Amino acid sequence: MIPDPWTREQIDALLVSSAIEDLALIPIAITASGTPDARWSERICVRLASHADPSVRGNAILGLGHLARTAGGLEQATCAAVVAAALRDADAYVRGHAAAAADDLRTFLGWTLELPEEAG
Repeated sequence: MIPDPWTREQIDALLVSSAIEDLALIPIAITASGTPDARWSERICVRLASHADPSVRGNAILGLGHLARTAGGLEQATCAAVVAAALRDADAYVRGHAAAAADDLRTFLGWTLELPEEAG
């Protein structure tokens, strides 16, 4: 369950505290229903997309997909590279959210990311 809306100051403090449960919720909390500061939300998602924990990485990538739908644009070079890397992540949770985010980037922003070939 996502907590009551956090303030920007609370989120900044949670990012420093590094509690996995909070870090995994932050991308969803700041992107699921739009955000008043899309660039700030984007920077947080990009930052968390390289976290060691797959739930944090996956939710950060999902957050970028949410922003593609709600913010009207993202910084293409950075966000496309982050999502493309997540498509090749070792963790299935991250790859699944990356596939959804890549679809959102294509649908809402017109970006095309190359999907990795299926092994097999």
